[in-house]
Amino acid sequence: MSEETNTAVEEYREAKANGHTSNDLPKGGTGIYTGRTVLTTTSETITRDNLLIELQNIQSDFSTNQGQIQYLYNYYNGKQPITGRTKDVRPDICNNVVVNRASEIVDFKVGYLCGEPIQYVARNSSPDISLKISRLNEMMYSEDKASKDRGVIEWSMICGTAYRLVLPDSFYDRKMSDADDAPFEIDTLDPRDTFVVYSRNFKHEPKFAGTSYKDNLGNPIWEVYTDRAYFKVIAGKIVEERPHALGYVPIFEYPANPARTGAFEKVLPLLDAINTVVSNRVDGVEQFVQAFIKFVNCDIDSDEYDEFLSKGAIKVKSTDGSKADVDLVTKELNQEQTQTLVEDLYQTVLTICGIPDRNGTGASDTGLAVMLRDGWSLAEARAKASELMFKESERAMLRLALKLTNEMSGLGLKIKDIAMQFTRRNYENIQSKAQVLDLMLKNDKIHPLLAFTHCGMFSDPEDAYNISKDYYDENQLKAITNESEPNPLAS
Repeated sequence: MSEETNTAVEEYREAKANGHTSNDLPKGGTGIYTGRTVLTTTSETITRDNLLIELQNIQSDFSTNQGQIQYLYNYYNGKQPITGRTKDVRPDICNNVVVNRASEIVDFKVGYLCGEPIQYVARNSSPDISLKISRLNEMMYSEDKASKDRGVIEWSMICGTAYRLVLPDSFYDRKMSDADDAPFEIDTLDPRDTFVVYSRNFKHEPKFAGTSYKDNLGNPIWEVYTDRAYFKVIAGKIVEERPHALGYVPIFEYPANPARTGAFEKVLPLLDAINTVVSNRVDGVEQFVQAFIKFVNCDIDSDEYDEFLSKGAIKVKSTDGSKADVDLVTKELNQEQTQTLVEDLYQTVLTICGIPDRNGTGASDTGLAVMLRDGWSLAEARAKASELMFKESERAMLRLALKLTNEMSGLGLKIKDIAMQFTRRNYENIQSKAQVLDLMLKNDKIHPLLAFTHCGMFSDPEDAYNISKDYYDENQLKAITNESEPNPLAS
């Protein structure tokens, strides 16, 4: 591990042991990070006999991941290497300015990807399937899944990966009657504490997963789940073992991309350069204001100098034919050239990260022209790639959630019945979307549910379809009733 990674690991562990959230900055400059290391094993089954050896085998890579995640988390929170900057020349003027573009990048990615709740929708037009998916969405609502989705995506954008835990209510020693509508619990785990270990074979299925932390005495604690059992390890000894019948490892990893890199990780050197240029720029302004005073061919003692500073004026005279003068030792920084450099660095960051440029638009710009020119089409393409990664992990999580709901609630849903709906820019071009909906509803070859799903107007097309269908059926019934009743005013 690099020196800064080791520092981050130690800071994090110390803060966790003391009950603090570790936000201290690892000293030193930004390293070259290329994503988190995937933890793997060659063992086909994980049992009590080989668990301790497996934990020992992953310790080094897991610690490296911990340190890098902590560093990126610190960076996102504004604790960046520029805060430790020093100067050899005029050290009294040393402005360390953090331009937190990392936070800007992550916040945009998270808001753009899950600004609206991620919904489950039916993959076919069966009314029975639609009702079951509505029931599933209600269960997820009772678990506050929308906010937990945001936590998963935020972590994945910061450090390249995130983790989710799904366990039945019975695992928490709760009866179904004492629980909420969902027979399971969903939690977003801290990736600094969490790991998933995969098989090295071509399937790469998860073999075991867990969390690692220290107790108040500093003893390392590992809580590990396999597809058949739960283990608790303290100070290298298995102190608890509980079998379970889930059939799945209940911790699921949500990588941001195959390399598991954070949203701003690839541009860390550029972000450091922006901080350096802006800090030097502020130093240049301050040094210009606080320039040294130069006395030419004149002598002045400290008392006279203090009087000069207090009165703001000084009298000098030329002697022996030498011209006396008082002047400032100053050279102003070229602000125009510096601004050009900052803008060039920033534009490069936006291009690499796939973030649109918030430029002003001309009067003749069309919506499509703005999307292409300012990078919104690139942002949409990156968001769709992130969607695919999220959906892959979400399907793995859903297999366990559906198993629990089908067994305990009799829901009867299958993974093939469910699609995931991401909604972005829901109210942009609302008139065009309404026209598309109207056109599709008038086409008798298109099922109305498809029209609601693909028009892009609704964050939850399933719910919007069901409400609209009930409203339409009610109006149809009223119309039939009014036609069948006699009109007393008719002659």
